[in-house]
Amino acid sequence: MNRRRLGNSDLEVSVLSLGSWLTYGVSVDRETCRACIATAFDCGINFFDTANMYGRGAAETVLGDVLADYPRHSFLIGTKVYYPMSKTDRGLSRQQIRKQIDASLSRLKMDYVDLYQCHRYDHDTPLEETMEAMRETVREGKARHIGFSEWSPRRIRNADEFEGDIRFTSSQPQYSMLYRKPEREVFPLCDQLGIGQIVWSPLAQGVLTGKYKAGKPPPDGSRGDIRQSRSGRFSRPEVLEAVERLRPIAAGLSLTLPQLALAWVLQNESVSSAIIGASSPRQVSENAVAAKTELGAETMKAIDTALGEVVRR
Repeated sequence: MNRRRLGNSDLEVSVLSLGSWLTYGVSVDRETCRACIATAFDCGINFFDTANMYGRGAAETVLGDVLADYPRHSFLIGTKVYYPMSKTDRGLSRQQIRKQIDASLSRLKMDYVDLYQCHRYDHDTPLEETMEAMRETVREGKARHIGFSEWSPRRIRNADEFEGDIRFTSSQPQYSMLYRKPEREVFPLCDQLGIGQIVWSPLAQGVLTGKYKAGKPPPDGSRGDIRQSRSGRFSRPEVLEAVERLRPIAAGLSLTLPQLALAWVLQNESVSSAIIGASSPRQVSENAVAAKTELGAETMKAIDTALGEVVRR
């Protein structure tokens, strides 16, 4: 699988990475997780995404157990901090960052993570305190690089103004055919600052798989079923009908809808990697096809025509 450099860092990440939100340690058992990760390695995936709050630490624990079977130099792992782990453990204060990086490393059974990210922006902690604490994780060898998820352009600029040789190297925004808002400001700004993009929800919370139908309940066992509700902006009938118009485009390229959606994301050169979720090895191998799929200009235009006004820009 092709790899791309993550911003100005020395990390070469596979264009698809394997995530663990709503899956490992939560709804997917350990042995299935082991099989998914083995398939990911076979497909050339080398980056694994998690967070301390996924399953309240369960995802990190399962990933740590499974990845212990592989040489540490053979993969990259990123985790995140911010969301509550208890009533008092939350946010991006120095105390919390130092406490949570140690807890994450303990669960992962690792000496360091390759990427440590602010899961969201903390409005209750001075940015200077957050930045210095994140930099400390690098200085102390607990993280190789630092990043953030879903920060506004203004916050990104503010963070870049702090002096120092340890700077953010990654951004993790939501990005898909249906949700393109990062193209307006976040991508151009990060390109200018040498910050790479590891995007989440490239399948728009499963809507771009085509398994959700207008006027019908979500399939049993699907993420829509597990969460009891789908995101309102993606589950509107007009959105689901637009997704159906993508089927002939995918079929004409001998692709599934998920493969088409992932390939579309990877056409954007600002994207270093797209995070996929998988509850079976088959999903991993099927999604991996997108990594070697090029979409021509006519196909990209046809996708825009099919989706029309339902795209959020």
